Amino acid sequence: MTDFVRLSGLADLPFNLRGAFVAIGNFDGLHRGHQTVVAALLERARAAGVPALMLTFEPHPRDVFAPAPFMFRLTHGDAKARLAEAMGLDGIIILPFDKAFSQNEAEVFVETMLVEQLGVRGVIVGSDFHFGRQRRGTPAFLRAAGERLGFEVETLDLMDEGEEVISSSRIRAALSEGAVTAANRLLGYHWFFDGCVVKGDQRGRELGFPTANTHTPTGFQLAQGVYAVRARLGNRLFDGVAAHGKPMFDNQLPPFETHLFDFDEDIYGQTLGVALIGHIRGQEVFSGLDELIAAMDRDRNKAREMIAAARPISDLDARLGFFA
Repeated sequence: MTDFVRLSGLADLPFNLRGAFVAIGNFDGLHRGHQTVVAALLERARAAGVPALMLTFEPHPRDVFAPAPFMFRLTHGDAKARLAEAMGLDGIIILPFDKAFSQNEAEVFVETMLVEQLGVRGVIVGSDFHFGRQRRGTPAFLRAAGERLGFEVETLDLMDEGEEVISSSRIRAALSEGAVTAANRLLGYHWFFDGCVVKGDQRGRELGFPTANTHTPTGFQLAQGVYAVRARLGNRLFDGVAAHGKPMFDNQLPPFETHLFDFDEDIYGQTLGVALIGHIRGQEVFSGLDELIAAMDRDRNKAREMIAAARPISDLDARLGFFA
């Protein structure tokens, strides 16, 4: 097995990755529906003795065609790569997507990118996959091209046990309502994101709850509230309680603030990974600082209880590194 490879184009594709089975799609969240695609990909690739790759796009096409980025993204490129590696793939190719790229004809995408540059042995896509100018490329188009050009094509539906489609939009909606347990169940792992630690207003430290404030991605729409979290700083793991939003103070562009238990270090400028364990409460406005501090004490105790009871949802969740 070769080391996992992350590429941003096809020109520098290592020779040993040619002839792979490839899963193609946006894969925002790489949720349990997407994971059925990856499982099928790995099965086909291992049976054929060839690499298994994921081909995806950044930014999301919807953001490219919108007046401004607007999507609540579940996973940006770094998170997709981490998930793909944890799933056992040999590599991920994250192609830059812009309006010029969108004008490639479906035939060009297949004949130039898939056949000439990747030399694909087989392709697996979801049943709703479309590609090429004016979205002319469909699973049926791809299947016909495969028959003509000599590669296999498999199309899969993204279904859960209840025969209901698992979608990124369902997960976004759950997170925007604070329904962390439901979102994590659909994802098959505890939702996580990374952020650079920046200086805040130091108010938490004054109240006895120093926090690591992290930038959130564009379009971040997690419900404002208080959460139990696991955090990763380099190779170190921490338990914590986090708040999104400041209803008692300036609540414009609210930060995501994580109070790490038993921790007191200067980590400005470092990257903090945060995984949501559970939702504790929504944001509240209190009558004064004493009432706020009492609520924060309760939140910290509740977070400790939730984290102590938490377990990885799946083998994938365990491999992501938020559980010791």
